[in-house]
Amino acid sequence: MIWKRSAVLRFYSVCGLLLQAAASKNKVKGSQGQFPLTQNVTVVEGGTAILTCRVDQNDNTSLQWSNPAQQTLYFDDKKDVKYLKEEDANRKTFTVSSTLDFRVDRSDDGVAVICRVDHESLNATPQVAMQVLEIHYTPSVKIIPSTPFPQEGQPLTLTCESKGKPLPEPVLWTKDGGELPDPDRMVVSGRELNILFLNKTDNGTYRCEATNTIGQSSAEYVLIVHDPNALAGQTGPDHALIGGIVAVVVFVTLCSIFLLGRYLARHKGTYLTNEAKGAEDAPDADTAIINAEGSQVNAEEKKEYFI
Repeated sequence: MIWKRSAVLRFYSVCGLLLQAAASKNKVKGSQGQFPLTQNVTVVEGGTAILTCRVDQNDNTSLQWSNPAQQTLYFDDKKDVKYLKEEDANRKTFTVSSTLDFRVDRSDDGVAVICRVDHESLNATPQVAMQVLEIHYTPSVKIIPSTPFPQEGQPLTLTCESKGKPLPEPVLWTKDGGELPDPDRMVVSGRELNILFLNKTDNGTYRCEATNTIGQSSAEYVLIVHDPNALAGQTGPDHALIGGIVAVVVFVTLCSIFLLGRYLARHKGTYLTNEAKGAEDAPDADTAIINAEGSQVNAEEKKEYFI
């Protein structure tokens, strides 16, 4: 009896192990089938990039788009995302595809967009696929001079800085709408225009054109050759201006001293006249003192009267 129980327990244990192995095998097989399939896309600036992510042998999975550089997520409920499920003859879903489309510009060039499979069996090791955007756009052009004040007799280098995708072809330099007038002095080397020594005849508008398969762009630079002697005079101190400022300061100071002296003199005379009031018609000093004291008494009486 004991032997039969032991045999039954062993039988159930073996069956349990077989079932666990089968479930684990199916889970691994399903996980392997959940890997998303994508491909890189090339779009012209201003166009629409269409990204597609597909999962074969699907088992109740969903797809999620993300842009790590811009920290943006695109889910199934967004209007730019289209979700499609394909079923087999047994009406079981075996392929899931998601399409994301949006307008692009040159700032999107090189951006990586990720498609991720969301499934309960893939939480620990999510399956992701990356698509890299390649945006083609017309060149942007800028001319950079080697010096801000070109002077007669000195060299000058104009650099045509152009960016675009595909890379622009060798640039074209022109002056005033025509060819460069003096090839011996004006040498083009790659994107640079080197003028060995400047003179007044070099004044004019220089144009740089850059072209690629998408389009063409240009930039202009107006060259004005300066006289080195005139620039040296402008950089020195203006003695006439400094002298004029000093003269004005001295004149204002003298006028202020004169007006202040007159003001003090007038107030001092008025004070002495009030003190001597009543002593003008006195025949001697004693009478003047008596008259002055009388004036003070009268003044005090008037003050008391008004109080």
